[in-house]
Amino acid sequence: MFIPQEFIRKKRDNKPLSKAEIEEFIKGVSDGSVANEHISAFAMAVFFNGMSLEEKTNLTIAMKNSGNTLKWENLDGPVVDKHSTGGIGDVVSLMLGPMLAACGAYIPMISGRGLGHTGGTLDKLESIPNYNVLPDDGLFKKIVQDYGVAIIGQTSSLAPADKRIYSIRDVTATVESIPMISASILAKKLAEGLDTLVMDVKVGSGAFMPTYELSKDLAKSIVEIANNAGVNTSAILTDMNQSLAYNIGNALEVKEAVEYLQNINVNPRLHRVNMALCSSALISSGLAKDQDEATRKLEESLSSGRALEIFAKMTAALGGPIDFCDKYDMYLKKANIIEPIFARESGVVESMDAIAIGMSVVGLGGGRIRPSDSIDHSVGLENIIGLGQNVDKHKPIAIIHAKDRNSFNEAKKRVLDAISVGNDVPKVQEIYESLS
Repeated sequence: MFIPQEFIRKKRDNKPLSKAEIEEFIKGVSDGSVANEHISAFAMAVFFNGMSLEEKTNLTIAMKNSGNTLKWENLDGPVVDKHSTGGIGDVVSLMLGPMLAACGAYIPMISGRGLGHTGGTLDKLESIPNYNVLPDDGLFKKIVQDYGVAIIGQTSSLAPADKRIYSIRDVTATVESIPMISASILAKKLAEGLDTLVMDVKVGSGAFMPTYELSKDLAKSIVEIANNAGVNTSAILTDMNQSLAYNIGNALEVKEAVEYLQNINVNPRLHRVNMALCSSALISSGLAKDQDEATRKLEESLSSGRALEIFAKMTAALGGPIDFCDKYDMYLKKANIIEPIFARESGVVESMDAIAIGMSVVGLGGGRIRPSDSIDHSVGLENIIGLGQNVDKHKPIAIIHAKDRNSFNEAKKRVLDAISVGNDVPKVQEIYESLS
């Protein structure tokens, strides 16, 4: 008979947990025989004592097996996905999925909503009228098989134990545990039936982890667990000291993603990160033998219009307008107030508090303070200034899209307070390190 308190005691005393014990614990999480207090105590014990690679792998697999696992048959290419730890202007998924599909991969991308200052892929996609982020499994699989990619939300059938554990970690100060973060991310990703996974782990003022060292530790943990579980996984540490895209906000980011796929508005910073992640996925999955071949294939996916075509077909198949990519400006909602703001002084942008920038968009209504909050997809920041750029009274540091004057003024103050202007040009880079 499984006794939760004995299981917790072992982890409290830093003794190894067996595969069978972990499986029994997760079974109890799923069927309710393990109480919230047990989950809370276990999470705290892990927070302080950590877990071995074997324990982390067994926990991840048990959480994955708490629900359905997607099975893929008769596909003529590898099943691939990407996961980001999140940030501001991180719209990579909307381009990466179609580009990889155009290169022969199949991408069953299960994404999340915004959390804190970070934007959520599902919130962005719901800017598209009638886009269905929760199709049934049959339609989801058909779209992946027919077009190569479908980007949807997590259904209740995938890794349900993770959802319960996370909700308790969120209110017990144990969210920052690297073993628990790793298992939470990977339980859902492994349930997709992947062959290959590439992780984008953010570093900097807008990153989930507060230091470079902790970001690297998280990336290393995820790579080790996933590879140990049989999924070919790599990670790239990328910069989040400023917005990744020109725009921050749901509809604004969707517009930028479509224009990127159309080759008419390509942010060089966003492009470098996207290409690095795409290339890693192609090489790891065997669809490219080296960096040069990966780059050629990815550039062809854009120049030929194939990636754009796939995005348009996926969008229509999930309920969006059939002509969305041709008439996105007509379909995406516009804010009531659209006005530029200017820096308080002339100079060079030396640094910015990316979390504060993200929270300015949350304050506009583009994110959630409470899980039940509704989203205003029209609001956000357009053409936000980048690090190292010059500012003066003639060059806007951003264009604010707001629903009313009060929220505009609040966002203006937040953004101006978050940006430091001086005389020193900062060192800027996008890619820090790769792990495999």
